[in-house]
Amino acid sequence: MVTVYDVPPERLIDEVSKKLKEMNEIVEPEWAPFVKTGVHKEKAPLQHEWWHTRVSAILRSVYLDGPVGISRLRGKYGGARDRGSKPYRAMKGSGSIVRTALHQLENAGLVKKDDKGRVVTPVGQSLLDNTAYEVMKDMAKDDPELSKYL
Repeated sequence: MVTVYDVPPERLIDEVSKKLKEMNEIVEPEWAPFVKTGVHKEKAPLQHEWWHTRVSAILRSVYLDGPVGISRLRGKYGGARDRGSKPYRAMKGSGSIVRTALHQLENAGLVKKDDKGRVVTPVGQSLLDNTAYEVMKDMAKDDPELSKYL
């Protein structure tokens, strides 16, 4: 059985973001084109459809690390802040982006709130695992040795 652990994260996130675009619950907020993803960034993201990519990456992170809270996800999507002549220091990412993405995933039924944080629902796990299977099947076309995992 192919799971999220078996495929490259970039390909999985791209495919999941395509599926999330089709869902009515996952919509880009009106402020998304103008917002920075954290204090460590100078500009807003350059990708036109970055919102669905971030939401699918957050869904994958909840799958792998869950139960997880907003603070840990902020740390994961943070980076090093340029402080001028002082040394760089690790800063957390935007809490509003993570919080809004988790609310949308909860409304879509892919993530639920637990006592210890957010966890993936069976529907969300099925979406990720089925997408991972599709990615592995696509990769097996190029490398026949991977077909033994299908």
